[in-house]
Amino acid sequence: MPELLSKEIIAVRDAAETFVNDVLRPLETELEGDLVPDFLRDKVRSASQEAGFFYKTQPTEFGGRPAGVLELTMLRELWAQANSPLTNYIFGPGPGILHTADGELKTNYLDPVMSGEKRGAFGFTEPDTAKRPSWARIDGDILIINGQKSYVTGGATADFVSALVNVKNADGSKAGTAMVVIDRDADGVTIEREFDSMEGGGHVSMMFNDVRVPIGHVIGKIGEGMPRALGNIGNVRLMISAQATGMCMWVIDFLEGHLIAPHRTGVSLGEREGVRMRYADMRIETYVARSALYRTARIAESSDNDVNETIATKVFCTEIAGRVVDMAVQLVGGQALVKGHPLESAYRKVRSLRLMEGANDLLRINLVKGKLELHKGRL
Repeated sequence: MPELLSKEIIAVRDAAETFVNDVLRPLETELEGDLVPDFLRDKVRSASQEAGFFYKTQPTEFGGRPAGVLELTMLRELWAQANSPLTNYIFGPGPGILHTADGELKTNYLDPVMSGEKRGAFGFTEPDTAKRPSWARIDGDILIINGQKSYVTGGATADFVSALVNVKNADGSKAGTAMVVIDRDADGVTIEREFDSMEGGGHVSMMFNDVRVPIGHVIGKIGEGMPRALGNIGNVRLMISAQATGMCMWVIDFLEGHLIAPHRTGVSLGEREGVRMRYADMRIETYVARSALYRTARIAESSDNDVNETIATKVFCTEIAGRVVDMAVQLVGGQALVKGHPLESAYRKVRSLRLMEGANDLLRINLVKGKLELHKGRL
């Protein structure tokens, strides 16, 4: 439970709440619209570095002071509860799927990412119409890559993409899957389109046409691609769960003010029994979702197998968030759908969470497979 945190994590939580109130809230007055200008991003990063939050997602060898899974989960939930676009710039860049990179990959990609000189993106999702998954053929010390990635988040501003491909040997035999670093401006890479989605922009679809990449751009070894990709996705799923519960908490706080406010009928909405029933459901479901989130964070921090638990938590928390936001919109009424209303923005964000890092129904199938075929998972 969130209440059973160590004294050290509670101290971090208190400092984070102070950071939101004393740093972010004043800076929000300088926002104009949804976009965060560079000078505000720089102010948030500078303040975060001074407060120490910036370094909590960075490895020690890069000057970071990495936090554990439980502490990061608590912070991510708190940032989401703040409901501020400025929270996106508190944490410093993390290594992501490049965390084990060495040699040329470390020098040319991981180090520049950690210093902020380069940005990477993750290429996993492929179009339903693709005739085959993205593939690569080994040609000496070169991989020749073909295929397509249909939904590369952050691809519009990325310098490179870490893409999952199926690799074949020169004789056509299967070598296995691999995560390969591909420069965005490499010959044969085509950005088919840039697009925005409900939760924001910066996405691209990209095509690979005989892209020649040094075999040294393989992250780890050929044959490890899918496990590495799924491991990276699993880490993000817990983050999404924390965002979902944090959003629930913000919505409930926002709605409370609406329920106790004077109403044109002379009776506040919060005095009506039917409204109280719905509000009670929102609080109950959020309580249970937070319990699941923190239990899974503790399991993940123990380094035990947490794949099925992370799946279950992501599905549950994001669907609870969807119901909580939807009910809040219903209780507030039509004004909540007006562009610029806080709930309108929350409605768009929360809907996207059920599709991020695996659509929820697909994750349900994977969860059952993990139990019945791999004998993994706990209740």
